[in-house]
Formats: sequence, structure tokens, C-alpha cells
Amino acid sequence: MTRFLQDILRQPHEMRGAIEFLSGAGRARLEEAANAIRNARATYLTGIGASWNAGLSASTLFYMGARAVYLQDAAELLHFSALPPGAVVVVISRSGRSIEIVKLLAKARDCGATVIGITNSEDGPLAREAPIALVVPATPDHGISVNTYSTLVIAAAALASATVGAFDSDLVRSMSVALSDTSRILSTWHQQLAETTWLKPSAVYYFLARGSSIGSCHEARLLWEEGVKSPATAMGTSTFRHGPQEMTKEGTRFGIWIDGESMREQDLAVAGDLRGLGASVMLIGQRLPEDAADLVFQLPKVPANWQFLIDIIPAQLAAESLARLSGVDPDTFNICSYVVEDESGLLGKKVAGR
Repeated sequence: MTRFLQDILRQPHEMRGAIEFLSGAGRARLEEAANAIRNARATYLTGIGASWNAGLSASTLFYMGARAVYLQDAAELLHFSALPPGAVVVVISRSGRSIEIVKLLAKARDCGATVIGITNSEDGPLAREAPIALVVPATPDHGISVNTYSTLVIAAAALASATVGAFDSDLVRSMSVALSDTSRILSTWHQQLAETTWLKPSAVYYFLARGSSIGSCHEARLLWEEGVKSPATAMGTSTFRHGPQEMTKEGTRFGIWIDGESMREQDLAVAGDLRGLGASVMLIGQRLPEDAADLVFQLPKVPANWQFLIDIIPAQLAAESLARLSGVDPDTFNICSYVVEDESGLLGKKVAGR
């Protein structure tokens, strides 16, 4: 069993721990952060790598609560944006040590902006220096961000919900039930992957989603690139319909997230048309027709806007399965370091100096 798979399988337990923290010991700090956003002149939501994908999911909850945020990659925010005094910058980073995050802390301080740090590492610069720090407990992953991704996306989304007054006991209870149901269905999903023809080494993979599942969609692309060592593409389902569909050909693989409430029939029609064009389709969602795709992952009941809580897990399992099928080791980074602490080049001083 790969370390990647071990990390995936313990995920429901880690996520329950994050929810318990945010609704218990960390609740006062969560409310402090939410109050800072309510009183901010402007709010920025940022991260880089997997943490950026977590921000994509959380941003939807801000927008649906009529709370505007500026969503910008940490490097772009650092080098190509000016922060107004009185702004709040919500920074998501599992280690809090990435070079862009460290420099952004100094920039925010110099601009008179307040940083809300969401991190897993209590000894990282983000946790130590952010005026408001939410340090979410999670056992570190071996390599690829799995539990650190999921616990941070939960925290960022909880902050969005708390800001608009929607992080309550009913939501916490619903998430806990969904995670318990997910624990029971993991073996079924794994068996589906062992039997499917959707996984094919060296195939072209596209991932499509809407709403809060956009983060899961882009995280799946990153999992393909980090774990399978193979390129993939991710975008909104509507965006795909405005031109990119011209690349579709027989054998192309598509993974599509179906929202729990919105645009369901339209997106099922997209899946059907892609299959008609010779593509192979995987669907992830709730209450899906079993014959709607070549591979269908049925999610247990979960609040529609929080579907991202569990809808990344089938994609994680798929990435791990495809890595093994392709003869690739998902537990080793060949080029990238675990934490990127330099803004120059790709290989780093140790490798480049060989």
C-alpha cells in the first residue's frame, strides 16, 4: 500500500478532528477572524499550490453569502497587487513557510493590513506572525497534500460560513454524518477503481466542475501532476462549453463534478454528449443515475454547498490507482520540494549543484 493511499484512507478521521476543533476549542478564534472580515475595508483570500485550490472552494461560500472577497494567488498578490490600509488578507498555507507566504506577511504588515492565517503548522511563520491564526490540527501527510488540504479547506469554508452567520450546530452535525458515511463507502469506491476502464495511463484527462467543487476539480488536476506525474486540465463546466470542447476526441477522459442542487440536468447532458463523442466519463456527485457515465461515484448525503467536503476523495483514490497502474511512485517528489522556500528556478540549489 502506498503512503499516498494510507493518507487518503485516514482522511475522514482527520476531517472530523478539524470540524471538532473549529466548532469547539477553535471557535472563539474563528469568530474573531469572521468579525475582522465583517469590519474590513477589503478582504483578500489567497494561497498557493493545494492551498490555493482550498481557497477556490471557500470563495464560493463567501460569494453565496453576499460577501465579496478578492481571490488571488499568493505570488500574484505579493508581486502585482497593492493592499489598502484596513484590508484583511486570509492566507491559507499548510506549513506557513512557503516563500511567497513569508514575504506576503511582511507586505501586509507594511501596508497596514491584517492577516488571518489558516495553517496546520503551529511553528511556521504564518502561525507565529499572523495577528489572527487558526492552527488546524492534522497529522502531516507523507508527501502529497491530502489531509492537510482537506482540513484547510474545511477551515477556510468554516470561516466563510461563520462570516455570514451560517456555521451552526446543524451544519456541523450534517458534516459529521457525511464523513461517517464516507468512511463506510471508501472500500466500495476503491473496488470501483479496481474494475473500471476509465483509468488509462497516458490518456488525456480533463476535469470540470461548478460552484464549491471548483476547488476539488483543480485539486484533482494537481493530484494528477504531482502523483501520476502526468498533465491534466481543470476548468469550470460552462467555460469548457465555450470553445475548449473542440479538443474532445475518442478516448479522452473527463472527470465531472455534479453539484448537489444547481445545473444538474445541464451537466448530465454534457456528460452524455461527451460519451457520444467517444470520450470516457467519470461523474462525482449525489443522487446520480448509475448509467450516466462510465464510472459513477455516488456521494453520501452532504449539504450541497459543502459537497467539496467529500467529493475530492474519489479523485484522490483515482490518482493513486492510476499512479500504480502507470508504474509511477506517488510517494516521491522527483523535482519539487515539500516546501518551496525560494522563488528562483525549479531544481533548487542542492539538485542544480550536482
